[in-house]
Amino acid sequence: MVLIQENIHPDMQIKPLLLEHAVQLTLDVLNQPEVDITLRLTDDDELYELNRTYRGIAKPTDVLSFNQDTVDPETGRLYLGDIIISVDRAIQQAEEQGHSTDQEVAFLAIHGTLHLLGYDHAEADEKQRMWSLQDEIFDQLVQEAEGDV
Repeated sequence: MVLIQENIHPDMQIKPLLLEHAVQLTLDVLNQPEVDITLRLTDDDELYELNRTYRGIAKPTDVLSFNQDTVDPETGRLYLGDIIISVDRAIQQAEEQGHSTDQEVAFLAIHGTLHLLGYDHAEADEKQRMWSLQDEIFDQLVQEAEGDV
């Protein structure tokens, strides 16, 4: 289950079904369908603070993932973690990439989900594997979204 927290960005209405589908598709592709994730849409200011506090990098970023990897005692389901996305950064990157902000936020949700599942891009071979997988999932999402999401 994907819990999308309130979109606190005042100028943007992101399609929640597209985001839920992006995360669930990623989980399904990697055979992890029965986990819970929280997705928070926010702004550069919050990502700046989180990035500075938890990574020691004093600048905003587009997406951060915080792995929890705990079992929820109420549901018995694995709570994989939290994904926090800067809508400010997504707007800018969408313009650079030539697609919609919804698509960019969905792409970042896929990226964040992959991080929660243990993928990384610190080394060249890891990066190639992660980038290839996120592009494949994003392409599938876009094709499916044209139909019904």
